[in-house]
Amino acid sequence: MIYIRLDKKGAHRANYERNKKRIFATQNTCGICGHPVDFSLKTPHPMSATIDHIIPVAKNGHPSDIENLQLAHWTCNRQKSDKVFKQGHETKQQVIGNRNLPQSIDWMNYNSNQLQEKEGNKKTVIKIRRRIK
Repeated sequence: MIYIRLDKKGAHRANYERNKKRIFATQNTCGICGHPVDFSLKTPHPMSATIDHIIPVAKNGHPSDIENLQLAHWTCNRQKSDKVFKQGHETKQQVIGNRNLPQSIDWMNYNSNQLQEKEGNKKTVIKIRRRIK
């Protein structure tokens, strides 16, 4: 028996293509790894843009519903294959260097000069005098 995916041929193909264009126009981050997707890279490139089914068609996911589609890198989509994440799609935290930073500050936009500007450049100077005998 030959299995034909509904998003490749059939009634869902037009809806799939329409939703694919919407996703390419509105999203710019991989739904699997959380890193930006470069749209200038074309299909043979491993980091090129592709559409991922959050719930795979093989696991009875809807083939063309926009709620079941997300932007992904080609390699991320291949590695995910037909797996289903427990909480829909999960993204990894963006790594800045090789250390874990507290999440109370947006470290991607952090600038140490901003902190000084907010305080009005107030600096406390303590003068210490010693008597030399």
